[in-house]
Amino acid sequence: MTVYNESIHYDRHMHTADVQGSKAYAKALELRGILTTHERDELLRGLDLVEEEWNADTFKIVPGVDEDIHTANERRLGELIGTNISGKLHTGRSRNDQVATDMRIWLRGKLDEIEGVLQDLLKAHMGRAEQDMDVLMPGYTHLQRAQPIRWSHWVMAHALAFASDLERLRELYKRVNKCPLGSGALAGNPFEVDREFLAKELGFDGVVGNSLLGVADRDFVVETLQWASLAMNHVSKWAEDLILYSTAEFGFVQLADAYSTGSSLMPQKKNPDSLELLRGKSGRVFGQMAGFMYTLKGLPSTYNKDLQEDKEPLFDCIRTVSDSFQIATGVLSTLKINEKKMRDALTMDMLATDLADYLVRKGVPFRQTHHISGAAVRLAEEKGGCGINKLSLEDYKGLCETFEEDMHKEVFDFEKSVEKRAAIGGPARHRVLQQIEEVKAMLKA
Repeated sequence: MTVYNESIHYDRHMHTADVQGSKAYAKALELRGILTTHERDELLRGLDLVEEEWNADTFKIVPGVDEDIHTANERRLGELIGTNISGKLHTGRSRNDQVATDMRIWLRGKLDEIEGVLQDLLKAHMGRAEQDMDVLMPGYTHLQRAQPIRWSHWVMAHALAFASDLERLRELYKRVNKCPLGSGALAGNPFEVDREFLAKELGFDGVVGNSLLGVADRDFVVETLQWASLAMNHVSKWAEDLILYSTAEFGFVQLADAYSTGSSLMPQKKNPDSLELLRGKSGRVFGQMAGFMYTLKGLPSTYNKDLQEDKEPLFDCIRTVSDSFQIATGVLSTLKINEKKMRDALTMDMLATDLADYLVRKGVPFRQTHHISGAAVRLAEEKGGCGINKLSLEDYKGLCETFEEDMHKEVFDFEKSVEKRAAIGGPARHRVLQQIEEVKAMLKA
């Protein structure tokens, strides 16, 4: 049972947060007259020594005694400054509000780190979009060639999804950054410690306004896992596109050797393992979220030991997301694109909609132009698959008298097709540049 109950082997990651919370609480106790100034200073000195041992990797965990990071730090603090003073630190405090505080301190620091690596990923996308602005490729629906777009337009489509993740991350941070310290075991603090002082001292934006909720609330953990699940879903979709584009059948991109591996049997193989791992780890993160939601759903009010199950999925999720963003940044930054393959994949039938749009600009209703364009595709197939650009003006006039001499010049040009899609969000050059500027502005906010 001792081994089953212990969490020190994983919650030791929160040693800094635990020391910070204890130092703030010592100051709050001194303000209430529970501690003398000397006792407060001794506690602060001792806690600094404890943290130094953790940082130097010299802290010795005592099996069977150090149940969790809180008991480990308190035990060592007593050894360093004596139990007469260290024993006063826990006055009015419970491990229930202590662990909730530690987790929020630890998590907000990790969210700051994740914002940094997510910003790096966004910068990599913008860099590629600017660098490869002139490259055209097919856009796909149902994995079928649909209409021509810019490679940069594809890049920014994923960038804007990641930018939304950044917005949600910043909103999440606000709800994580609330202070539960001073809630006691469940019924509040009997010594009227100044909770607003504690919040300010620890850098929180405010306090959790109900002591029962303060010790029991793990919505901030759930929301982090939910945020991570959606963000990793975006990573997975991005990776899937690049896996397809890296196949010989597409040949649009080539991964750097650092982000791919060879086969143990087939020497010609170059496998996109980095992308496959990113795709696979999205399921891992979603599973952690679903599992912890199931743990929470039937718990009665306030603290229950089931809540100890919050840490391992959260710790693993944070590491996975951070690593994944960094790997994705490396993949995109070192990726080689095959502009010729992309352009060769553009076929004239992809301009069938442009043919219909040409007639719309001449005053023909779209429903009619759609039918006429389809008839042109069928006629080209009947003529041995010559391509709709090879049909003569007479062929087109046989379908609709509205066609004129400028038709071939206006319709059958991939660059013109892309540039005509100049509404906000389109693949025209200035609209892609606008998307890049919007993301840059978000990063500066």
